[in-house]
Amino acid sequence: MFHALITGGAGFIGSHLAEALLAAGHPVTVVDNLSTGHFENIAHLAGAPGFRFAIEDIRNEVVMDRLLSECDVIFHLAAAVGVNLIVESPIHTIETNVNGTETVLRIARRYRRKVLIASTSEVYGKGVQVPFAEDDDRLLGPTTKSRWSYAASKALDEFMALAYHKEVGLPVVIFRLFNTVGPRQTGHYGMVIPRFVTWALRGAPIQVYGDGQQTRCFAAVGDVVRAIVALADAPHAVGEVYNIGSAEEVTILELAERVRARSGSSSEIALIPYDQAYEAGFEDMRRRVPDTRKIRAAIGWEATTTLDEIIDQVVGYYRGREP
Repeated sequence: MFHALITGGAGFIGSHLAEALLAAGHPVTVVDNLSTGHFENIAHLAGAPGFRFAIEDIRNEVVMDRLLSECDVIFHLAAAVGVNLIVESPIHTIETNVNGTETVLRIARRYRRKVLIASTSEVYGKGVQVPFAEDDDRLLGPTTKSRWSYAASKALDEFMALAYHKEVGLPVVIFRLFNTVGPRQTGHYGMVIPRFVTWALRGAPIQVYGDGQQTRCFAAVGDVVRAIVALADAPHAVGEVYNIGSAEEVTILELAERVRARSGSSSEIALIPYDQAYEAGFEDMRRRVPDTRKIRAAIGWEATTTLDEIIDQVVGYYRGREP
């Protein structure tokens, strides 16, 4: 048993991780400034044995020092997330991701705590070698496109974590998430399946950006949390980087069609140019598929929830929230 600290624990993934750890008998402390997370995600955990939460920014060193000193393992999920937020608030994105991670690593070194850092498939940028493997070269767009600030900031997080491991022996594990989806995820910051489901249930046009032929892979949050917890328990995972994602590839246009069908919606599907959806000159990736051989070899993990099952879960969640 270990005492877990989850930064960003009131967020979509963090709240599911908190549930899983508590169910396994681990005490859990959540810290979240509620800028993108929501207290309602963890409200049902308040008062549960072994659960504590603090509403605070992870860059507050006094608070973080106390919290890290009392825990055994840190799951660092706090970050600026979502394409919309990244494009609209690049300063917030860079400062939150880089400064927040630096604070966590520096204090974790002080108390010799294990840190698992959530990274992202965005770090692969515009790479064309698909599926993406952890040691592949990366190709990012120009610094004049704010779209790439998130990828660059998360890559710097990885460099910092691996430097702490190499230079001072801090036990770190990095996992790159590929489009995690499930109940409690909001479409407010650009997450595609919640947006599609919300529009479909309202009968509003389902907006597909670009030509809709870009492809993605979507993993259920339950599968992803199972992988994160297993990595925390795997001593041989320390100092390594792992992809976590599904290999079931789908075009975004087909995704919209499947959401419409499985929700029983009559919504039309509308193609929206990227310049109109985000900003002039916005760049996207045509394919983003994870190579998961490394994590399968390390902990025997693979995604088992199908895309249709994921869509059904999200549809059920949003229908349950309707007045």
